[in-house]
Amino acid sequence: MIWFEELQTRKKLSRIFSAYESTFPEDERRDKDQFLSLIENPDCFIFAVKSDDDFVGYLILWKLEDFYFLEHFEVFEEFRNLKLGSQILSELQEKFGNIVLESEPNSLGELAERRINFYVRNGFSVISEEYIQPSYGAGKNAIRLFLLSNYAIAEVKAIQNQIFSKVYLFQKT
Repeated sequence: MIWFEELQTRKKLSRIFSAYESTFPEDERRDKDQFLSLIENPDCFIFAVKSDDDFVGYLILWKLEDFYFLEHFEVFEEFRNLKLGSQILSELQEKFGNIVLESEPNSLGELAERRINFYVRNGFSVISEEYIQPSYGAGKNAIRLFLLSNYAIAEVKAIQNQIFSKVYLFQKT
């Protein structure tokens, strides 16, 4: 059984930072101070993902106007290929409904293509191939990603603006 434990202290959050730091490329993640300060934002939820008694991963979820934005999602390496990712996404969609997320373009290689196919198999579709994730700060680059959702979106630009203004604290016009 999959369940989510909301992390509400910096001490608990710092435990997952090393996994976060080693998994996501520097341009796709926050620095440690930014990461730890997420706990103070009332619209951001950081969950430890558990399967039975095992801590199998984590996710960072933002509450926006009409949807949730899945900023980061990781199943720890030792628990990959056990279908836990699909179970986690299913539980996430059941609990939170409309979800939007970013992923690397499938043109970046086999792993990126597998990741996009994973999301598609789990009810998501690409809503923008022209999305640019803003920089996470000084010395980091903005990067081109795909934007995906598990529901029909009429106005992708409005979704993008919500993400930029809340998650990246940056309003793009």
